Amino acid sequence: MLKAVIVDDEPKAIQSLIWELSNFNQEIEVMASFSKPDDALKFLNTNTPDCLFLDVQMPTIGGFQFLEQLKNINFAVVITTAYDEYAIKALKHEAIDYLLKPIDSDDLSACISKIKRHSERTVNSQKLERMLSNFNSQFDKKKITINTDGKLLFLDVDDIIYIESDGNYSTLFLQNRKKIVLTKKLKEVDAILPEHYFFRIHNSYIINLNKIKAFIKNEGYVIMDSEHKIPVARQRKSDFLEKL
Repeated sequence: MLKAVIVDDEPKAIQSLIWELSNFNQEIEVMASFSKPDDALKFLNTNTPDCLFLDVQMPTIGGFQFLEQLKNINFAVVITTAYDEYAIKALKHEAIDYLLKPIDSDDLSACISKIKRHSERTVNSQKLERMLSNFNSQFDKKKITINTDGKLLFLDVDDIIYIESDGNYSTLFLQNRKKIVLTKKLKEVDAILPEHYFFRIHNSYIINLNKIKAFIKNEGYVIMDSEHKIPVARQRKSDFLEKL
């Protein structure tokens, strides 16, 4: 059974969608609904549904601003709107679908099918991540296994110079000047790296301790073997010096 959350500033729109979803009560149920986006943000930062039905036109926080304020989006997002001009923007925000108000039953049925597929992929991905984590912890400590673009990469830690955060993505900078972009936040990447080789030196950077060329104390940055300059966060400086 899929669990859904609805966020819409119009109570009537919420009730209408709940009524439409009741026609599919063997497949999906509404676990919570909110007309105030702030309340919904608090709920979603501690609860994980399978899908979120989100109105994009709300007076206090717009739908896309709402998505940007979420800590993690590990559920399907469906945009609900009376204006189809938002469709392209919805796709750019990785929504799996959008529904035009008033919501058509056939469109909703097709949308629920997409949510199911998304949920199955998420479950399979989580299983794979656990498997990779076990592999990384049990076998060669100088190699890490990464799932990206539908394939497994086995990387030697000596080939990684540093990792940079870009919101929900992370970029690995390698010894051969190649880059690998992962759909993972930096803290997720940090969790699979051997801690005696790597250190999160800044909110946006993890460095390979064996690839440091110089530490410029007065200016607060390190120079890597690749000549990249990486800032050292003040609050991490003492821990960093201990690592060295």
